[in-house]
Amino acid sequence: MRTALILLLMLALASVAGSLVPQWPNSPERVVRFQLDHPLVGAFYGRAGLFDVYGSWWFILITTLLFVSLVACLFPRTRALVRTLRQSPVQAREIDAFRLYEERMVPADPARVIDGSRRVLRRRLFRVARDDDGRPALAAEKGALREVGSLLFHWAFLLIVIGVIYGKGTGFTGRAVVAEGKTWIDARANYDGQLRTGRFFSGTFTGVGVHLRGFEDTYRRTGQPMDFVSHVDLLDPHGDVVDRADIRVNDPASIDGVEFFQYGFGWAPVVEVRQGDELIASEPITFVQDTAPEGVPQLAMPWHGVLKLPSLHPQVGLTLELWPDSRAWLRLRTTGEPVAMTQEFQPLLFFKVFRGDLTDTSPLSLDTSVMRKAGQGVVGAGQTVDLRTAKALADGSSPSGLTISFPELRQYSVLQVSRDRGVPLVLLAAILVLLGLLPALYTSRRKVWVRAEPDGNGTVLKVGGFALQRKPQFEEEFSRLVDAMARAAGGAPAVEEKERVSSR
Repeated sequence: MRTALILLLMLALASVAGSLVPQWPNSPERVVRFQLDHPLVGAFYGRAGLFDVYGSWWFILITTLLFVSLVACLFPRTRALVRTLRQSPVQAREIDAFRLYEERMVPADPARVIDGSRRVLRRRLFRVARDDDGRPALAAEKGALREVGSLLFHWAFLLIVIGVIYGKGTGFTGRAVVAEGKTWIDARANYDGQLRTGRFFSGTFTGVGVHLRGFEDTYRRTGQPMDFVSHVDLLDPHGDVVDRADIRVNDPASIDGVEFFQYGFGWAPVVEVRQGDELIASEPITFVQDTAPEGVPQLAMPWHGVLKLPSLHPQVGLTLELWPDSRAWLRLRTTGEPVAMTQEFQPLLFFKVFRGDLTDTSPLSLDTSVMRKAGQGVVGAGQTVDLRTAKALADGSSPSGLTISFPELRQYSVLQVSRDRGVPLVLLAAILVLLGLLPALYTSRRKVWVRAEPDGNGTVLKVGGFALQRKPQFEEEFSRLVDAMARAAGGAPAVEEKERVSSR
């Protein structure tokens, strides 16, 4: 047990390090920034595994040693408890040597005294055993439930370790970006950004899906988000709708062991590009924001996106800048004051056209170093603009060249997708931990021995005992227990003189 406590302390210190030092699985950009800002310390942290504490060899070694230590501790204790529960309470040789000892003179015969004392002890939930040699003596004990609770607590802790290892080792966590009206399927290729899988992950995904019917967000007057919710349909691997759910922060949706948590959101304008009457591209594009400088609200920053057209010759790439609320753009142009954009109002989409080879594979960036700029302009919601002249086309006119349209502004939702099969085990273990603590709080180990010796016309009732826990409380309980035995042996004692030794 001492070894297990030391290992627990080491795990706690490692968890502190994992909380204070940026971790590769959670925020690789912070790790890179830390290494650039602190090259020497960063190099040391990298060699020590502090940038991936929970995946480092030494953290796994500590966890394994803790597991082995708990098993080595629990099995002997469990066997000893089973033996104790199967055995009858053991008789003592000299009970007057115990810390608590009392004698009472009672009128009943020894057999009646023992029978009465046995009833008293059993009513107080003692396990009672008579002397095997037929002497008028009893041995009693209670409080074994305390040891049962202690073992249950430690077995539950071991179950927590197993549940965490099983759940994290066979599970996965990633992010899904879903635009309104679109469906996302649980498959490796559909995850956005880094996908974290457990060391024992089989590589098989569930194939379940989520269809984003709509997204809603509400803000305070200061621009701080109050609530944002994704209205989704949950789909089974065959594409059939199983359930409908509203996903909020701390209110996930679940299907087939996969949970969807609300993580973020943004704008996804629908952009159409045509070559004459031929539709080349038509899709909602995920836009992102740059980090706002100090003193500027984040929601006052414009949104950026990229559209690539590799099928054209030469290839074409567009960088796009979205202002969901054109009033904010106008105010910034006229007064220089940034305004938070919390809702859609006559959105504007600024574009720049580049021609040349598309060398950047990222969907969020465009490498223009080997491309030439071919034009720029702005397109409003519901408009169509000629990319060569940057002029809006009149309604009903037929385009002859390359055009861009902005038919609709949608939103997208970022969902954190995770599967952890160990959650039921951890939940069960947490319940068992609480159940194991209750006996430790409300029970104590007590041992009592009773002798009945004839003395003239009466019997001398001799009672000894001790407590393993809460010894001061047992002194009062012991006196009341002896009084109850004396009354069960024929009422008030025949002789008023009492001899008590409450502490030796």
